[in-house]
Amino acid sequence: MSFPLLTATALTPAVGAVVTAAVPAARRTAAKWLALLFSLATAGFAAAILVRFDTASGADRYQLTESRSWIEDFGVRYELGVDGIGVAMIALTAVLIPFLIGAGWNDADPREGEAPASRRWRPTQGFFALILAVEAMVILSFAATDIFLFYIFFEAMLIPMYFLIGGFGDRAGAADEAGQALQRTYAAVKFLLYNLVGGLVMLAALIGLYVATADQLETGTFSLQAILQARAAGEFDLATSTERWLFLGFFLAFAIKAPLWPLHTWLPNAMGESTAPVAVLITAVVDKVGTFAMLRFCLGLFPEASDWATPVVLVLALVSIIYGALLALGQRDMKRLIAYASISHFGFIVLGIFAMTSQGQGGATLYMINHGVATAALMLVAGFLISRRGSRLISDYGGVQKTAPVLAGTFLVGGLATLSLPGTGPFVSEFLVLVGTFSRYQAVAIIASAGIVLAALYVLVLYQRTMTGPVRSGLEKLPDLRVRELAVVMPLIGLLIFLGVYPRPLTDIVNPAVEHTLSDVDQSDPEPHTVPERGETPGHEHEVEAAE
Repeated sequence: MSFPLLTATALTPAVGAVVTAAVPAARRTAAKWLALLFSLATAGFAAAILVRFDTASGADRYQLTESRSWIEDFGVRYELGVDGIGVAMIALTAVLIPFLIGAGWNDADPREGEAPASRRWRPTQGFFALILAVEAMVILSFAATDIFLFYIFFEAMLIPMYFLIGGFGDRAGAADEAGQALQRTYAAVKFLLYNLVGGLVMLAALIGLYVATADQLETGTFSLQAILQARAAGEFDLATSTERWLFLGFFLAFAIKAPLWPLHTWLPNAMGESTAPVAVLITAVVDKVGTFAMLRFCLGLFPEASDWATPVVLVLALVSIIYGALLALGQRDMKRLIAYASISHFGFIVLGIFAMTSQGQGGATLYMINHGVATAALMLVAGFLISRRGSRLISDYGGVQKTAPVLAGTFLVGGLATLSLPGTGPFVSEFLVLVGTFSRYQAVAIIASAGIVLAALYVLVLYQRTMTGPVRSGLEKLPDLRVRELAVVMPLIGLLIFLGVYPRPLTDIVNPAVEHTLSDVDQSDPEPHTVPERGETPGHEHEVEAAE
């Protein structure tokens, strides 16, 4: 029996969460180092997955598979496996978590003058244990090929995220602790309720899918691989109306998690009231489960319904792109600006997924990864800035580049990556999404391009208002980035530039999985338009074929 690498990758942060939480309250520093070591060990396992994954043509679609009996009476199995998209998402998660732990090193520590009651609810050990718990559940979500197993972790990650938002929220931007606690609680409850509603609808659809498999196959099953094989063999075929209702149940849950307009309203509150590392955890890691699941489950399980829903989904993606960018442009709160920018970026990801082209879906997968890294770089630097000033308001800043030039420079690079500047990873992703969309839906791609212009506006205006001009009162002695903060930010910036200059390592992993996804929905790339040679009239070749 081969080593269960996927289980080990998810089990490492889970064990780390338990061990970190068990550290005595007086040993906060020991808890931090333990959490960092467990996250680095998880990154090591993720690297082993990358090494062992076979990208050669003809290789198995799902690799490193594990399958064990779990709840036999209900057809539930502990079944794991990864394709190229899953490998890339696990790698993103494992890479980001150590940087988030480093960035949040002091975020949960009690501050001087803080009320004792407030300290009691902000244990440092709990903060890092919850981050590791989320990491474990996200990795299992990316690896699960049993749909019920996926659903369990898809929902379970809401609990630690609720406490990270509500119990360890941002301590800047409110006049008093009571006001801060009220805002954090509102954001956490809104996050939980939105996602629970989507999860309940998905559960109903999941039960419907099980009943359908029980009717057509020998026994009911939640195994994605078994359902795909049965569909390919002609043994499983859903009625059109049934497939569309089930698709809607799954898609609603994933669209809330993504988030897609108009189901997005929980995100600005959650990111605004969270610490910077938790805000990155939400948008760069947890929300990616939604777009990943659209590729794996919506398109794989419900191909006809996916094609049927494509026009509406493309409209929703377009609205997300333009609406998110416009609201980002009008924000006064720095973190909420980044949140609305993320809504716009998620619109691009969904656009690429439902363009139903290899370039679009490949670009969407790369977008998930590059957006995660770019948002992490920008949000973490913004968090370092906010922790120094104690305010999230853009109007409270100005002239930072004169007092903290390194901070301003890293902020600029993160912002330029967010607006998809050529030479950074997001540019490759956005270019592929737009090209892939244009080959099938020209008008949609043209309208979506407006999001690029708006992104340039909100990023450059943000930089101008915070970093340039005269130094605002109170910022004359603003300290520059420290060694720990540089150790967090610089590798992310280096990764953004590397993926912008040489994205092939990612594309080699992702492209075979994209081809499988397109075959699931019985789609192929549109034939390129050719210009007739001189003396040849358009349609001449078709006349010759008809005559033959």
